[in-house]
Amino acid sequence: MDTMKLADQHIFNTYARYPLAFTKGEACTLYDEDGKAYSDFIAGIAVCNLGHAHSKLIKALTGQAQALWHVSNLFYTRPQAQLAAWLTKSSFADRVFFANSGAEANEAGIKLARKYFKQKGEPDRYRVVAMEQSFHGRTMATLSATGQEKIRKGFDPVLEGFDFAPFNDLGAIDAAVTAKTCAVMIEPIQGEGGVVCPEPGFFKRVRELCDQKGCLLILDEVQTGIGRTGKLFAHEHFGIQPDIMTLAKALANGLPIGAMLAKEHVAQAFGPGSHATTFGGTPLITSVALKVLETIHDEKILDLCCETGAYFKQKLIELQKKHSVIRNVRGYGLLLGVELGKSGANLVKNCMQKGFLINCVQDNVLRLAPPLIISKGEIDALIDCLDELLDD
Repeated sequence: MDTMKLADQHIFNTYARYPLAFTKGEACTLYDEDGKAYSDFIAGIAVCNLGHAHSKLIKALTGQAQALWHVSNLFYTRPQAQLAAWLTKSSFADRVFFANSGAEANEAGIKLARKYFKQKGEPDRYRVVAMEQSFHGRTMATLSATGQEKIRKGFDPVLEGFDFAPFNDLGAIDAAVTAKTCAVMIEPIQGEGGVVCPEPGFFKRVRELCDQKGCLLILDEVQTGIGRTGKLFAHEHFGIQPDIMTLAKALANGLPIGAMLAKEHVAQAFGPGSHATTFGGTPLITSVALKVLETIHDEKILDLCCETGAYFKQKLIELQKKHSVIRNVRGYGLLLGVELGKSGANLVKNCMQKGFLINCVQDNVLRLAPPLIISKGEIDALIDCLDELLDD
């Protein structure tokens, strides 16, 4: 029985999968079971920032696999400690909690914000203000914090304690924050929401608002972190610092890891026994994540992302001038959105037939998030493909 039939017979039908089964990846190219090559402009949904089968990551993984996989968080391991030190040294944060996914990192952030105010003697401050069209995960708490009805549908009643306001609407956010609000939770760029970017000055005003109202600012950088936007963390573009930040996706370039980072005075709310995980931060995964960060630094991947991202965005803007169906081009670095005047589903399928993997969110926004090592030649090839298909 072939791979697709085997999977369809035995795996939950929770994904509308494309009829492709991949067996190999190299840099920015994936190969299916028939050996056909595909240029990857999805990168596992902004995960494989260093591409597929990166030699340095393979070496880190295999080396650690021969030494130590797992001992639980009852004990110390050097790769975990080194990764935590690297992340805090490179960010606003003083402490890191390691989890297994973005949803778990966001769960930890929500729990920490509530626990922080309980510890301060303010037990009524437990509500979180999140954004409409946001996406924070699929667990009960994180889907309750997600401002998309399609994600929440069928799981009612969702958890109580979440309020919503439109992204980029400071007045609405201000009105939503009350004396019971413990945190404002927000993505620097709404990826699943359609690659929606903040207006100039928006995040500085949100930071000021949180300070004025005495609540915490949680930034969900699960999709935007680890260099995706040309900065290690996307909030660096906006000149602010959060109180809590969450990471996952690209942190270990495809291996499962999440991280919740916080400033010391907030992190103190989590003491022994307050939060835990079996598999979060194993030596196997953290050794690879550490090598990801070192490689991004040593190979100047952030500079490359800025240069290549600007090139890609300009090519898309030029395409927009030729094709009126393109309404808008937006994004930072190599997280780019192309808003169409129609559904993008057929365009995604047609690109796939021609050997290009792209993604569509919110029905009509192409989300382009290739590995940060994508070449200008590979970008040009996709642009030519889109140019041809948009003429149809």
